[in-house]
Amino acid sequence: METVQELIPLAKEIMAQKPKGKLVKLYVLGSVLALFGVVLGLVETVCSPFTAASRLRDKEAAVAELQGSLEQQALRTQALQEKGKQQDTELHGRALSHRQHAS
Repeated sequence: METVQELIPLAKEIMAQKPKGKLVKLYVLGSVLALFGVVLGLVETVCSPFTAASRLRDKEAAVAELQGSLEQQALRTQALQEKGKQQDTELHGRALSHRQHAS
């Protein structure tokens, strides 16, 4: 409310000096932009709790998805390691059998 009380004397003083049209337009434009900024600030303040909750839900979903993909990747890696161990044991068994026949 203080700014409104300060604007009224300022407007009276400007009108008493009989400013040029461009100057009045500039003051009006500045006042409209300031008012627009205040309205946007109020809307942001009112809506911020709702957007914060949705961001939190999005982060939790992303973390859950990442954990799921990491678990799948770990299972794949483990399966590949087990398959590699089986192949190694088969190769070693074959090599021993070949040596026995060769000697």
